[in-house]
Amino acid sequence: MKTLYLDCAMGAAGDMLTGALIELLPDADEFVKELNAIGIPGVEYKKEASVKCGITGTHITVTVNGVEEESYDHHQDQEHCSHGHENGSHDYNHGEHHHAGHEHHHAHHHSSLHDIEHIVRRHLSLPENVQDDIMAVYQLIGEAESRAHGVPVTEIHFHEVGTMDAIADITAVCMLMDRLNPDQVVVSPVHVGSGQVKCAHGILPVPAPATASILRDVPIYGGEVKGELCTPTGAALLKHFASHFGSMPVMKVRAIGYGMGKKDFPAANCVRAMIGEAEGAEDKICELSCNVDDMTGEAIGFAMEQLLHEGALDVYTIPIGMKKNRTGILIHVMCREADRETMIRLMFKHTTTIGIRENKLRRYVLDRRMETIDTPYGAVHCKISSGYGVERKKYEYNDLSRIAKENDISICEAALLTERHKNS
Repeated sequence: MKTLYLDCAMGAAGDMLTGALIELLPDADEFVKELNAIGIPGVEYKKEASVKCGITGTHITVTVNGVEEESYDHHQDQEHCSHGHENGSHDYNHGEHHHAGHEHHHAHHHSSLHDIEHIVRRHLSLPENVQDDIMAVYQLIGEAESRAHGVPVTEIHFHEVGTMDAIADITAVCMLMDRLNPDQVVVSPVHVGSGQVKCAHGILPVPAPATASILRDVPIYGGEVKGELCTPTGAALLKHFASHFGSMPVMKVRAIGYGMGKKDFPAANCVRAMIGEAEGAEDKICELSCNVDDMTGEAIGFAMEQLLHEGALDVYTIPIGMKKNRTGILIHVMCREADRETMIRLMFKHTTTIGIRENKLRRYVLDRRMETIDTPYGAVHCKISSGYGVERKKYEYNDLSRIAKENDISICEAALLTERHKNS
């Protein structure tokens, strides 16, 4: 199983994650050219070598209209230990989020989530799945800001220059994850720093409220480093892409990347990324379940479709008997721990249940890969699963179904014809 491990012993920020992931590519310089060609207004990416505690890595600088983003409330003291151009918390230094209609003391334009989606969907030359990832990350940030400030998500606005800078970070990481395409992403417990941080609104505890909100249900810890080590942007990227959080799995490492921050600490200020193969990887998942007795089959089917579309690993139903001899349906949803809250919200939204049960499980999976077999009847995809001393293969139903219909034969005959051609 292709596995990406992110070591966040010194926290995480968007630029650090970009630097670490870009070092895993064989053509990092070409990828920077791709970033600069996608069309983020006024943004330019620059890649440069950086050394921390004797270790050489990559620092990514983003300029907006030729100027590197610096917080207008930035303080060069130990209480504000920002990693790089994010300069601390996205929401309190980049963002200066405010209630819509509230008079703001800075004469800058601000963007809502709707404005950001317009930029991402209409102006950036990106695949749709990357656009979806960008907006999902921004939604996590917006929801965290909503909780921190006590206003609806629709009334959370982002400072204009910080918006371009953050879009640049989030877009770069989403593009890199799409390019690397790991089967699973394992993230270490996240070091968030300690103490307090100065910002536009005053002095706040570390982790800042938005960061703390995003990192709910994620293993985090403080330490001796004073200042903010994990930003909301970094936290949201980790939360979105992590299959699970925990220690490094047993894996054969193929490439290692170091993404550097700007500040210097006694420990190397970096995110370390490792990519390689983990056989028969162990995965921690959640099993969510509920009983319903007042939904039609069509409504249950629609709920299942929505859950699977939003990332559920599996959804299945079991007929059950309930109180007062009522017949009912038990709905089971299997998901990654990082997707638990999303699945719970969807279950309440699309089913009639008033309560959801949760079990935490360990899952053991075989390594999976796809092969394409060219036959006289067209291409047939074959899923090959291996590990734990076994190997299994299965031809894709859609391909066999097409061959069967076009040649007026059964599914079994289509599979047999494909197998004979493969072995000939």
